[in-house]
Amino acid sequence: MLRNMVSSLIEHQRIETTVPRAKELRRLAEQVVTHAKEGGPRGYVKAAAVVRGEGNVHKLMTEMADRYKERAGGYTRILRTRIRESDNAPMCYIEYIDREGELRDSRPPKVFAVASSRTAASMAFEGAMAERLSAKKKQAATHMEE
Repeated sequence: MLRNMVSSLIEHQRIETTVPRAKELRRLAEQVVTHAKEGGPRGYVKAAAVVRGEGNVHKLMTEMADRYKERAGGYTRILRTRIRESDNAPMCYIEYIDREGELRDSRPPKVFAVASSRTAASMAFEGAMAERLSAKKKQAATHMEE
């Protein structure tokens, strides 16, 4: 069932399903994109083992691998929509992000600052602790000499 859903998700870029199924589908759909980004014969074989249809595999390896080459995970989004009337199951859309026709714009990938996380206060504290340690070492050395 999940293989069919991943193939449909690649083909249509968005499908409606129940929330528990979407949560399981997300894991497999993101793994497949990661294999496609890996490229080469190994990535192709791993992706083709899950995705049904040569057209879907080709779309995954070319279009989607290029689309997500800069993104480190988080390729899908789950949007809760309604409660199904027949059995009260929570329904949602699961879709790939960064594409045309999205239901909601995706956030840009997080950019991590290169600057040091050490503040002036933490550096002063580390300096004071180093001085205490060196003083204790000197005291221990003089005690050993006696």
